[in-house]
Amino acid sequence: MTASTRARAAHPAQVAGMFYPADPAALSAALDAAFAAAPPGPFRAKMVVVPHAGIAFSGLVAAKALRALDAPKRLKRIVILGPNHRVPLDGIALHPAEAWATPLGIAPVAEDAARAILSLDGVEVDARPFAGEHSLEMPLIFVQRLLPWVEIVPVLVGAAEPALVEEAVERLWGGPETAICLSSDLSHFLSAPAARGRDDATRAKIERGAWSELQPGDACGYAALRGAIRVAEARGMRATGIAFATSDQAGAPSERVVGYGAFAFEEADAARLADSDRARLFAVAAASLDFAAAHDGEAPEIALGADVSPALSAQRASFVTLEREGRLRGCIGSPAPRMNLARDVAANAVAAGFGDPRFAALKARELAELTISISVLSPATPLALADEDELIARLHPGRDGLILRERGASALFLPSVWSELPDRREFVRQLKRKMGRAADHWSASMRAWRFTAESFEAPFAKAKAGDLDGIALRQE
Repeated sequence: MTASTRARAAHPAQVAGMFYPADPAALSAALDAAFAAAPPGPFRAKMVVVPHAGIAFSGLVAAKALRALDAPKRLKRIVILGPNHRVPLDGIALHPAEAWATPLGIAPVAEDAARAILSLDGVEVDARPFAGEHSLEMPLIFVQRLLPWVEIVPVLVGAAEPALVEEAVERLWGGPETAICLSSDLSHFLSAPAARGRDDATRAKIERGAWSELQPGDACGYAALRGAIRVAEARGMRATGIAFATSDQAGAPSERVVGYGAFAFEEADAARLADSDRARLFAVAAASLDFAAAHDGEAPEIALGADVSPALSAQRASFVTLEREGRLRGCIGSPAPRMNLARDVAANAVAAGFGDPRFAALKARELAELTISISVLSPATPLALADEDELIARLHPGRDGLILRERGASALFLPSVWSELPDRREFVRQLKRKMGRAADHWSASMRAWRFTAESFEAPFAKAKAGDLDGIALRQE
């Protein structure tokens, strides 16, 4: 942006006294109360989804979203992308002001960062769509209270194609000094039960990375979400829904409610389940194996309580590996998310013990001798390849898992297989053998995906002693 296109005055607050208190002291108190009820959790998010309703309705959910940001003291810049509600907008708009004002003070705009997206076709400087708009201002007041030293990049996203948003987010991504806030509420004006069902379905889409399935009725900020999720997918990030609410819980009519959700997008390589969540997953796997041993290999139904950790209720892909006396006894998993993590681990544990075609079904007497290994997979990212040599050159031994597919055949190696096949070429050759192809086979139709995995193991006795609090197993 040139000096001629930049207004020197700050963009004034648009919804002070309506969506939040106009008095600075009252506003600070309301924000402090929300943050006090949302202590920092186990997340290390680069990107978060933040609702933008009034503080009374979605303030706690918004506070939990901001609390999920990684290393907040290191942040220098917050990019906020939100939808237009009042003035029609095609593409993306930036406001010409050099700063934004709220009752909490002045937030400077990171002009150099904003300038990086101005060359994109579909991005314009235009103050008009910002008139009366609250989708950027509501996250801003939370940012000002929690991170008062940062610069901001407010970006209004209208009817924009996912590719445009994707390119804008990529240019604004920055390094560890930058975080991305996607401003969006969820469902609008459904009955309370219907809203919660719709929001659950939207949560599953976001956690699975199913950006193309998001619709306007799922989230008012769906246009920004679709493009940003494409970026997250390409970077192998995992998304977790961390808090949810509906407006009727704050006293609004239950016939026409609005849904709110907070999501954390983390670099999969850095993300880690809390020790308590790992212990519960071990307990789920061991209890499911016990159940199956007593019910002819049948898997139990897993029911999660309302207070169970968001990490366990998130849509995740997992593998369960069973070893006995140091030898493989079964390994089954899901290469892509299909259900919540607790249920996926239970299903895969039973399948590994009683459905792996390479082994006979487990006997009850064997359970105590097992070691259970659980791997939580990152989203798989496609690799554009010219040939096999390029694939081999791009692999990271010890870190990358690999999926190969060709004309209906597929095979997967977990990162742990590198301990047995440390040579990159042999790693690929053996994976091709696993999918039923010759070791030296390659064709133009071969497709590859890379992923990482968070893996942890425990002996059966230790796993069985874990806490199942909030998780129930029952026969269907």
